[in-house]
Amino acid sequence: MSEKKVRIITLEPMRVASAHGFGPEPEGIAWDKILAFVEEKGLKEVEGTRYFGFNNPNPAAGSPNYGYEQWVTIAPDVEATADVEIKDFTGGLYAVLRCEGVENIGAMWQELVAWSENSSYRRGTHQWLEEVLTPPPTPENEFVLDLYMPIVK
Repeated sequence: MSEKKVRIITLEPMRVASAHGFGPEPEGIAWDKILAFVEEKGLKEVEGTRYFGFNNPNPAAGSPNYGYEQWVTIAPDVEATADVEIKDFTGGLYAVLRCEGVENIGAMWQELVAWSENSSYRRGTHQWLEEVLTPPPTPENEFVLDLYMPIVK
C-alpha cells in the first residue's frame, strides 16, 4: 500500500450522542436511532456535524449477532433521550485510510492493519472508529468513510 494513502491525524476530544444496535445487522438499528435523534433535536443542518461508528461488541465466532455503536457530534447543550446517551470522547492519535463503498470496509481495514505492521507507529488502545462522510440516505455502495486506527508513537 502506498504510504500516501494513510494520513496521521490527531482527533480532538468531542461530545457525542451514542446509539447502540445489536443483532445480525446492527448498523441499521444504530443508524435509525441516531438519525431519529438528529431529527428530533434539529441537528440535521448543523454545520460540522460528524458521524462515527464501531463494533460494540465485536462479532463472536459461531454467532451471527454483534453490536454496533453509532455516534453523532453534538453541542454542550444537547441532552440524551431514551434511546441515545451522551458521551465525552477524549480523542487521540490515529492512522486514517479512506474507504469508498461499504463492501470494501473489511479489505480496507486489513490494508490499514498491514500498514501499521510496517510503520514506525504502534497500535494504540483507544477506540477504533469509522467516520461516515456521506451519511444516510446515501446508498451503502456509495458511502465514503474514513477508517481510524488508534496509534501511538
